[in-house]
Amino acid sequence: MDAQQMNIQWYPGHMTKTRRQIEADLKQVDAVCEIVDARIPFASRNPDIDDICGDKPRIVVLNRMDLADPEATRRWVAYFKSKGMAAVPTDCKSRRGISDFQPAVRSVLKEKIERNAARGMNRPLRVMVVGIPNVGKSTLINQISGRKGAKAENRPGVTRGKQWVTVDSGLLLLDTPGILWPKFEDPEVGMMLAYTGAVKDGILDVEELACHLIGVLHQRYPQALKDRYGLEAEQGTPSYELLEMAGRKRGYLISGGEINTERMAKVLLDEYRSGKLGRITFEEPVEDSNG
Repeated sequence: MDAQQMNIQWYPGHMTKTRRQIEADLKQVDAVCEIVDARIPFASRNPDIDDICGDKPRIVVLNRMDLADPEATRRWVAYFKSKGMAAVPTDCKSRRGISDFQPAVRSVLKEKIERNAARGMNRPLRVMVVGIPNVGKSTLINQISGRKGAKAENRPGVTRGKQWVTVDSGLLLLDTPGILWPKFEDPEVGMMLAYTGAVKDGILDVEELACHLIGVLHQRYPQALKDRYGLEAEQGTPSYELLEMAGRKRGYLISGGEINTERMAKVLLDEYRSGKLGRITFEEPVEDSNG
């Protein structure tokens, strides 16, 4: 299936309710922290967030930096900073970057902190944390706050109610349900979200998704396919042939010598998502990418 023909229906009613809730809760917070996937920083941003947040000070957390191309992550950090936002790359597994979060909050709220101090006020800073489902938001909040056993729902599209999380006497985080958007202007965005698991598996056929992924990898990161699957092919090779070639290299054969492309498709997606193909970023900062 060509990406241009893709039509994903995935905007349940609770997402509309979530947007209204976020808009109402903005009055209670000093800043907004938006968590994105460092591998697809624009595709994993809700384009509604800028409109919703208005002039609120912003922090962007580029989560899963361990799975993203480090050079690309540096360019993204510079890009978001050029837009007046604080930008913090993180990896929740190793806790890399977690200690940079609070200094980033204090940086974007420097004027408010100074005003409060001049008035003799010692209120905790309040930061709303937003992000699409399955971008690692709950895990990140747990790491920042040091809490354990908090709800962290891995299934995309599963919402939870808002909750305040105390980091320390100077910082409170407002955790919100993940919010998606009604439609994609660019069908490639839907594909990239599906690669990373932000779209529920099963909405797209696994072989069609894997064909699209292996085609993009072959174009952008051919060495990763060579290193992992021994795959060498000329640019322009049809993606289904690439999937078959990888399946043959892995020995995924069924009766009659036919290649089990469904098995290869699942392996490819699993190994991409777990980082076994290396550190891969699919997007580069472009000035007009987000409107």
